[in-house]
Parts: sequence; structure tokens; C-alpha cells
Amino acid sequence: MSGDGNAADQGPAHRTIELAVAAGIGIFAILVVYGALQAGIGWGFEGPKAGFFPFIMGTILIGATAMNLWHAFQGSRTKVFADWGALKQVGAVTIPIAVYIVLIPFIGIYISSAILIAYFMQRISSYGVVRTALVSIGVPLVTFFVFERWFLVALPKGPLEAMLGY
Repeated sequence: MSGDGNAADQGPAHRTIELAVAAGIGIFAILVVYGALQAGIGWGFEGPKAGFFPFIMGTILIGATAMNLWHAFQGSRTKVFADWGALKQVGAVTIPIAVYIVLIPFIGIYISSAILIAYFMQRISSYGVVRTALVSIGVPLVTFFVFERWFLVALPKGPLEAMLGY
């Protein structure tokens, strides 16, 4: 980021991002407190009820959210959080990872991993097709044998593994 970081067209305002993050954390904290209240926050015969510690953590998060909101309103309205180019680079990594996470329950971790590795190798790093194919197929295969066969840890499988009898 060049200059003084005050040009509005360089990227989103720092204050806007702080408010959005604080709001997200605040909503999460309220849900935690609500769930804890439903589970019970009192002290039973055998000790604290199931919601006791989540209630404390949620309350602390609500307090932290209030502090973050207060600091956000005290800050500059024009200071830039990050320029659009930097945010585009962050999105180039986070969006494919979010898609990967969404795909895992539907097509399994191994196929999802092969797709993610191939995407990054081709799009971000520009490796050749042969190297991309070897790595994007090889890494999930090695992962399969290490976890499924040696450690006997079942990872999420998709329809391909079901067709192969795994």
C-alpha cells in the first residue's frame, strides 16, 4: 500500500472492516450465550452444568465485541484497511479453500484435495500439466494410504471411494 492510506478508492475503510468483524463476533457470542442458557448455566449436584463454561466464554466475547465496537467508532473514517489488489490476492486463496470445504461432504476429501491441489498448481503457480497431475493425484493417494491403511483413521469419503468399496 503506497501513500498515506487515506484514499477512499484504494480499498475498504478500516472502520468498516472493524465494525463488520465485531458484528460477526458479537452475533456468534450471542448464539453461544443463548445455547449455554438452554443447556443450563447453574451449578448442579455433580458440578457445573453443561452451559456454564460456554456461557462465561460467550459473555467474555460479548464484552470484547463491545470494546471492539467502541474502538472502531473512535478510529478514523478514511484510513484504508487494505488495497483492493491485496484483497484480491487473499480472495484468490480463500475462495478456493471455501469451495474445497463445501465439496468435502459431497465428493470426499480425496477428490476435493486433488481438485484443490490441481487448481493451485495451475492457477497460482503455473506448473506444467504432467507435474500437476502427478502431485494432485499422488498427494491424496499417499494421504489415503497413510490415514486409512496405516493409522486406520477414516476420513470423509465420496462416491468414488464407495464405488471402489472403501
